[in-house]
Amino acid sequence: MSSSDASLSASFDWSSQTAAARRRKRHAADRRLQLCGIAAITVALGLLAVLLISLISNGYRAFVQTMVTIPVYVNPDHVNADDPARGNYRAIVAQSLQALFPDVTDPAEQRLLGQILTNNSQFFVRDRVVADPSLIGRTFELTTPAADPFDQLEKGVIRRDLPESQRRVSDLQIGWFDKLKAEGRISTPFNWGLFLNADSRFPELAGLSGAIVGSFYALLVCFLISFPVGIAAAVYLEEFAPKNRWTDLVEVNINNLAAVPSIVFGLLGLAVFLGFFGLPRSAPLVGGMVLSLMTLPTMIIVTRASLKAVPPSIREAALGLGASRHQVITDHVLPLALPGILTGTIIGLAQALGETAPLLLIGMNAFITAPPGGLLDASTALPTQIFIWADSPERGFVDRTSAAILVLLGFLVLMNGIAIFLRQRLERTW
Repeated sequence: MSSSDASLSASFDWSSQTAAARRRKRHAADRRLQLCGIAAITVALGLLAVLLISLISNGYRAFVQTMVTIPVYVNPDHVNADDPARGNYRAIVAQSLQALFPDVTDPAEQRLLGQILTNNSQFFVRDRVVADPSLIGRTFELTTPAADPFDQLEKGVIRRDLPESQRRVSDLQIGWFDKLKAEGRISTPFNWGLFLNADSRFPELAGLSGAIVGSFYALLVCFLISFPVGIAAAVYLEEFAPKNRWTDLVEVNINNLAAVPSIVFGLLGLAVFLGFFGLPRSAPLVGGMVLSLMTLPTMIIVTRASLKAVPPSIREAALGLGASRHQVITDHVLPLALPGILTGTIIGLAQALGETAPLLLIGMNAFITAPPGGLLDASTALPTQIFIWADSPERGFVDRTSAAILVLLGFLVLMNGIAIFLRQRLERTW
């Protein structure tokens, strides 16, 4: 302490009212800063809670499905035993359902009765008969999804107390449905079809299997391209590239590309991969290539930061023992930087999983009724499937949209959890 500071400290009375007022002022400022931080965290958590509550309140209904069990008589008059795939299964389902309501004889009422079951019930019967032709002439129990209006009725979305003109089901249909329920023919099991079925124009049959498989293929292509290319580029820029204007320009452009909106990469993929190279539209291969272009700048930046975190003494010690630059990087620097690289990679892939705009531009919003069988088959992805369902007018797709968002959030949380685990498990401190 200088003589002037010592004299000032000696002359200042720290127990005076002026000093006490200054201390109170500083402490009050500290408390205000803490309160601002607590308020910001509270607002953020509150908004997150509102989002989750909204999604769960709408989406939980999609995880169960209203099912109807009816006895089906496979009338030999409607099915040819030599070619069971071409039978009149619509008539078989209609007659089997009408057998439960023998008093319904009016053709118009019979059509209303048939609307209780999903329109694809005939195909479920056909598949059973094709798999086992011995069912022709016999009766078996068929459990099939209820049509979307009756699924919504069972879940309480369609209110029974509304006037008949304001709901999609009539009083007659509600009476028939209640009779089936009283007979124990209505059940609401877990909706495995949400994960095992592909897309459908009927909400009660729509599922996410095509989107899940398409997202897996696209992320696989993205990883196989961006991971080795990003590491190689980062290693060169950080360890080998000379520091000059050219490398400075490259670094600036990489940083700028990391902030470019994702739709720009979609336009690039549309012009180059589809327009110039002629790759198939809606293919996971094209989607993965577009996502890799978007993810690559972020992975280069993360990898460079992980390489910089390795102490220079590691490099110097290895070089001092006679190792080459190549050996120093592959045997010492990269293994020590790997936890950070893997963490950045998983976070980058999680970000790519949630991108919608670039996938829409390359057509990965195809209507497919079966999961893609390869990288060149038409496909969709989880974000684009959510977009498609959100644009559908049927009430059942509202629940499935929220459920699909919950599934996507689950994948994102899982990937971020893996990144945190790898960071804590593999990270080293010096």
